[in-house]
Amino acid sequence: MKKFVLLLLILNMSSLYSQKAISGYVLNNAGAGLSGANITEKGTTNSVSTDINGAYRIVVKDQATLIFSYYSFPKQEYDTTESVLNVILSEEGGQNPNEIVVTGTRAAPRSNTTTALPIDVLSFEDLSSTGQLTFDKALQHLIPSFNTVQTPVNDATSLLDPYEIRNMGPSRTLILINGKRKNLSSLLYVQTSPGQGETAADLSAIPIDAIESVEILRDGASAQYGSDAIAGVINIILKKRTGNGIINLKTGITAKGDGEMIGVSLNNGSTVGEKGFVNYTLDFSKVNLANRAGKVDAEGDFNDFIAISPSNPASYVNNDNTLNGTNITGLNETQINAIFEDYKGSSDYNAKLATINQGNVAGRTSVDSFLKDNPDGRNINGSPETASAKFLVNGGFNLSDQTQLYYNAAYSYKKVNSFANYRTPYWKSIQNPFENPNISNWSTASVYPTYLKDFFGDGTTASYKGYHPTFTGDLNDYNATLGYGAIKNGWNIDASITVGGNTQTYTVENSQNSSNIKASNGLNVYQENSPVFFKPGAASFNHIVGNLDISKVLSDKISIGFGSEFRSETFKIVEGDKASWDGSGADSFSGNRPEDSGKWNRYNLGGYFDLAYDFNKDFLVNGTVRYENYSDFGGATVWKLSCRYKFANDKVTLRGSVSTGFRAPTLHQIYTQKSQYSFLPGQAIQISGLINNISVQARVLGIPKLDAEKSTNITIGVGAKPFKKFNFTIDYYNIKVEDRIILGDNVETQFGTVTWFENSFDTRTSGLDVVTNYSNLQLGYGELGFNLSGNITFENKRISAVASDNFGPTLDALMFTSRPKTKWILGTTYKINKFDLFLNNTYFGKATFKQDGLDSNLRTEFTPKIVTDLGMNYAVTEKFTLALNVNNLLNVLPKWNFKAENTTGAAILNDPNQVKSQFNLITFNGRYSQMTYEGYHFSQLGTLSSVALIYKF
Repeated sequence: MKKFVLLLLILNMSSLYSQKAISGYVLNNAGAGLSGANITEKGTTNSVSTDINGAYRIVVKDQATLIFSYYSFPKQEYDTTESVLNVILSEEGGQNPNEIVVTGTRAAPRSNTTTALPIDVLSFEDLSSTGQLTFDKALQHLIPSFNTVQTPVNDATSLLDPYEIRNMGPSRTLILINGKRKNLSSLLYVQTSPGQGETAADLSAIPIDAIESVEILRDGASAQYGSDAIAGVINIILKKRTGNGIINLKTGITAKGDGEMIGVSLNNGSTVGEKGFVNYTLDFSKVNLANRAGKVDAEGDFNDFIAISPSNPASYVNNDNTLNGTNITGLNETQINAIFEDYKGSSDYNAKLATINQGNVAGRTSVDSFLKDNPDGRNINGSPETASAKFLVNGGFNLSDQTQLYYNAAYSYKKVNSFANYRTPYWKSIQNPFENPNISNWSTASVYPTYLKDFFGDGTTASYKGYHPTFTGDLNDYNATLGYGAIKNGWNIDASITVGGNTQTYTVENSQNSSNIKASNGLNVYQENSPVFFKPGAASFNHIVGNLDISKVLSDKISIGFGSEFRSETFKIVEGDKASWDGSGADSFSGNRPEDSGKWNRYNLGGYFDLAYDFNKDFLVNGTVRYENYSDFGGATVWKLSCRYKFANDKVTLRGSVSTGFRAPTLHQIYTQKSQYSFLPGQAIQISGLINNISVQARVLGIPKLDAEKSTNITIGVGAKPFKKFNFTIDYYNIKVEDRIILGDNVETQFGTVTWFENSFDTRTSGLDVVTNYSNLQLGYGELGFNLSGNITFENKRISAVASDNFGPTLDALMFTSRPKTKWILGTTYKINKFDLFLNNTYFGKATFKQDGLDSNLRTEFTPKIVTDLGMNYAVTEKFTLALNVNNLLNVLPKWNFKAENTTGAAILNDPNQVKSQFNLITFNGRYSQMTYEGYHFSQLGTLSSVALIYKF
């Protein structure tokens, strides 16, 4: 027995002596460590994973073989002849490790061309080559399915331009920064503009120089990321560079000599000790006003603001509400018309008729006189004056080989100065005999309230030329993330806390409150005593988000991910000063009333599980399920299943996905209540109201509370890389959204003209995305590259009945036809010696619209246009680069025409007088002749030239 034990001991000791430790790094082609790579001793279950720096250590038997694998990349085998083994994963036979993307799966990253989902990857160089000043405008000329537009004279909308992917509205695209949710803005788009009734994150708050790359997932992703990801995800990856800092000085101007721009930015980074890094960006810019107002039609303005119809009974009603001696209170239209017929021909009727005609003649004279000297009506619309300051920092610190602390923080301040429509001298007319029955000589009477000459003149009639209310918005946007990452036994653990917020404070100047409100002492509180400066209030939104994400590559076939998210959101409406909301409020932008102001909060808790299974090196299936529970409307369970199959030596990839999704109504949509001034065709400027779904008014009208939108997404695509320099992808998408939330049309109710939010109907959007790339083609002494990408919308329509009668043709067109039906981008680059040349052509396809007030037998149609951008970078020295950009080189502007819907519409278009009338109705009498008052195609300032000097240090 003793001999047997001794023999076992000798065998064990020899076994120990036959083992050895192997250590090293797993790197990509750029020399960066790859964390989470698997190292397995062949023929055994003995395996380890690399740490955050790509380092590993494994104890194996003598003469063992190690298998190195990293997600979907081809495995590599090495003999263990040395104790130190560093491995560089090569793209030969597989994909380039530098193309790895992290968006679209919560299990394991994939390479760009082997994902089961359509993802665009843009580099910092791609963004900066556009010559655009802000991130959102750069995306406009790089991603066909991405659209944004600058809207003129739209109050708070001028602070934050709406954007969207696949015509789905801004609130259905989720914005991430380093994979963490960015906060929404506090702005709710209430004007008739793209994105009406929705809110968005402020993409312009992120400085371009801080961005390393952008990953745009063009597929529903609610199962992976939660609410707001119905149309897709934009994940902004921040720079980690610790050297190669840059200072960028930039200036530019439009071809019309306005819109002057100047900016300076700094991006730099450094190491922190031996285990940390920090990268930081400062960005300051100023853009001056650019005006594109049209010529005002005098007849249209006269009809809107002054003209009184002699055949209208209301023109003859006295101040005591009597007509021909009879009080008409409570009488119907037929009874009033009968009294009016008896009244005709009387001496009082003839006298008042003469007064009306005299007033019309005098009023028309005043309109003609003003517009002769001011053909544009002194209106200003186009691009507002904007000043901004942006700060961003991104950093991390390795606590050990297995743990890391990371952080990023950003702050953006923006000040936007814009103008309301100019109030001409005849804007505030008193020529209605009903309001002023004692005026008998209109040839000498003032046509405006006399107190206005004291506010906006020197007290004399001749000095008053009208007034121009200004709208100023101060926007503050911030976000910050602190996170902890670790690798434990191959498990990747990520825990983080994110805070973010957006505040907008409004100021109205050069305006007045025209309400005739009597104080206890008998004097008017407003009119003669109105202020001309108002603080209409503010709005703010902030959130706190906690994330825990855990993933592991269990084998070369299976990787899993699971996690949880907690989010608390707070929305606040700040009351304006009393003069801004009392009575009719500040002219142009009424303030937030006390009863409409308040602070509201909600929270939600979600969890997900993600499984990716490689049946073999070609066939991948990825599935995700998520449950989310909101404190204000309950829970939702969604799922996603995607797959990918490669063949032809990995040169061709078939991919597809099907998923369900949801979008919770925002706090803005649930609680916002507001009075708003808007231009109504043929009725000048009127006040309408927005009531929220939890108000007393909503209960009386039977308006239900909002629920979440639900969606079903289907995507089918093919990707191919026939040879190293050329690749393309084609993806078909089909998105159905149920219970879509809309802000309806104005409806006449017992509470006046109001609108509200509701889950109104179901929609379907389908189309095709195409992306092709051809790079590094030798031409002469340089390299030529092409990129052709496009988006084609097959259908974008309502597929169910509407919940109520507050959805008319204008909203229908705004949601479904007002964006280009197709958009293509052809980009060309040529690099030779010290020159980098860029030529970009963006094709904006046809768009149609049904403006409010337009005859139902007509539509407006924006014709297709191609916008050409030219750029050049010249490396003056190793440190200095000169960049020149001409955006919209050929000065292409939007163009629209009337189109007939039927024979009745054709008859209208054959009558010049009716055409002019329709033109006036939709352009505010010519003020918005280029884009119409409510129709938008693409940003319309014309040619913009800019030059930048870049210093590298």
